Amino acid sequence: MSGRYTERATAWSGALVWTWHGPRGPERPVLPDGCMDLVWTAGRLLVAGPDTHAVRVTDTGDGLRAGIRFAPGTAPALLGVPACELRDRRVTLDTVWRGAEVRRLTERIAEAGDPAAALEGVVRSRAAGTDPPDPLMVSVAARLERGHSVAATARAAGLGARQLHRRSLTAFGYGPKTLARILRLQRALALVRAGTPYAEAAHAAGCTDQAHLAREVRDLTGTTLGGYLAGLGQEAPGASGAPGALGAKSDTAQPSGSRTTA
Repeated sequence: MSGRYTERATAWSGALVWTWHGPRGPERPVLPDGCMDLVWTAGRLLVAGPDTHAVRVTDTGDGLRAGIRFAPGTAPALLGVPACELRDRRVTLDTVWRGAEVRRLTERIAEAGDPAAALEGVVRSRAAGTDPPDPLMVSVAARLERGHSVAATARAAGLGARQLHRRSLTAFGYGPKTLARILRLQRALALVRAGTPYAEAAHAAGCTDQAHLAREVRDLTGTTLGGYLAGLGQEAPGASGAPGALGAKSDTAQPSGSRTTA
């Protein structure tokens, strides 16, 4: 039995609000994407930190899950902790914020008719009393997402290699080379999902060749390109680039820290 996934943009620093209605279904690996999430699930508030590899999340209960997905570099200012402290972790929100505040927010969301809207209200209220995300690091993430090299990005930001690395740990949870690698993988997988042949997707995303992409997929996701598509209900693209049987994104169990599941 499938569920329904939805997402929409918010006005806050490129964040997305997502919901998942229905059963989670079989355990799926959640792929790294540079994002962090504030998640409402099973009556609890959780923070999903930035991942460096695929993470298997077990959650087979029915019901509604909701969350706010923060673009790379935007969550630390709101949460009040460096992203590197949450790298490869899922923690309850009271690990980050005061317990009394988290209990109050948990009660408010539990009583709300729309948990996603209530979560969005939490973010708006919190953002009003905190500094905005570091604009320089948001710009760094945007350049890396467009495929610019780390060296060129550092020059554009006016930062030395060590400065960029140090600030990246705070903003993204890891260094700029790791973020660039993760974002390159996401570009490649988006092309593959659209039916682009593997070799073309590898070149367009910035990999040296198809073998390079295959290694990156295995290292970061723990599966193969064919296994990734099979998990989405798709067939490998043929020579013409025509996609196989598409698995609708809305039927893919998403949330727990990544916009993409294998």
